Amino acid sequence: MTVAGVFVLFINDHLLKQTWPGPVTGKLSDVAGLLVAPALVALLFWRRADLAATVLTGVLFTLVKTTETGAELASHVWTLVAGPSRVLADPTDLLALPALALAWWVRRRSLESYSARWRVMVTMPLAVFAVTATSAVPMPIADSVTVDGDSIVVHLQDGRAQASGDGGVTWSEDAGSRDESRRMQSAACVPMQATRCYRVVPERMAVEQSDDGGRTWGPSWALTADDRERLARRYPYRNSGHSMALAVQARPGGHVVVVANGLDGILVRDVSGEWRRVGWPGSPELSSVDLSPERNVAIFLAVCMLFGGAGAGLRRYNRAYLGSAALTSLSVLTVLTAWSEMWLPGLVTVAGVLAALAGTVVCLVLAVAGRARPTPAAVGVLAAPLVYVTVYTPFYGWSVGTPGPYWVAVALAVLLTGLAVLGGAVLIRYDARRAYLDGSSTSRPT
Repeated sequence: MTVAGVFVLFINDHLLKQTWPGPVTGKLSDVAGLLVAPALVALLFWRRADLAATVLTGVLFTLVKTTETGAELASHVWTLVAGPSRVLADPTDLLALPALALAWWVRRRSLESYSARWRVMVTMPLAVFAVTATSAVPMPIADSVTVDGDSIVVHLQDGRAQASGDGGVTWSEDAGSRDESRRMQSAACVPMQATRCYRVVPERMAVEQSDDGGRTWGPSWALTADDRERLARRYPYRNSGHSMALAVQARPGGHVVVVANGLDGILVRDVSGEWRRVGWPGSPELSSVDLSPERNVAIFLAVCMLFGGAGAGLRRYNRAYLGSAALTSLSVLTVLTAWSEMWLPGLVTVAGVLAALAGTVVCLVLAVAGRARPTPAAVGVLAAPLVYVTVYTPFYGWSVGTPGPYWVAVALAVLLTGLAVLGGAVLIRYDARRAYLDGSSTSRPT
């Protein structure tokens, strides 16, 4: 492994690929990955495994790049590790295989001395982070539509395509329709009905229609402000995009319009005149809104409720427990954030996990030593999942369209969570009052 390979991965995948996407940056990413990967694989065997790790890396790389099964398995693995990802089978990427010889030579030289081995150990977490953080491929973009007999084909910028033979009701991947000479058709009229025409609106995610052969135009469909906000959450580092091309097909009972809707995938107008955002058929994760910030807050507040309930019934060590619970809750939030934000170093995750585990043990010990009352602890245990549900559910509903505005989801989450916390506080206060009265009665002289 070389530090240079790690930095090439960072710079190429985070900067160059975004600025100059194409075969050069793609092959450079493969070369840098092959320089780093053998050292990571060697960790599984630790000693005297350099050659085996290099050969295994080459075999796996070949299977992924030459077989659809290997590419699909790699896609699933990277999705689990680094979020929604897609690895494509491309035999031309095998041109990067000679980089394995350089990787083996560099690693052999780096392990010749004791101090060099320590340098490998120190830089290894950075290498792991670089590989996982840059594994996700750019999101697909639907850029053109063609009509081929009874089929409608939506083409993607990466060469793939989605085809439908039933007027846009169902879709399947069409591997045989890679047409590099296709043109982006921005307007089209209904066959045998030239007065009805449709066109995409420049620089907007919208479609207009004309009933007089294109002399005048009016709105037919447009992305709402709420849907634009959801789309911006799906692609936080990119412009929300615009409708790029469309095609019209005559169907029994009327006609259908299929729009290549850029980042939003496929848009269909059926024969009844209803518009439907299909998105990305077969890849629902590409059409889902990233709710990791809201989910992290929900888990954090649930953890606070859990520790807060137990701490409310302590008879001793209240301050020590409060400090430990606060640090533990913050450690949990740190771990969740590190998992969600891939740019955070892996050491932050490790430190957060260790701190959360240690804090949980300390809180349990203090709860037992402080003779925590059972009722507040039970309230904390039962209310924690309820708090998670009340926080997360409104945002999940917003992500699928109900409620529409984001601020309504925020208001619902605050209201429902406030009611859940208030209910728990009432039960804890009632138990504390009853414990006080019981203590007072037992202290009276008989």
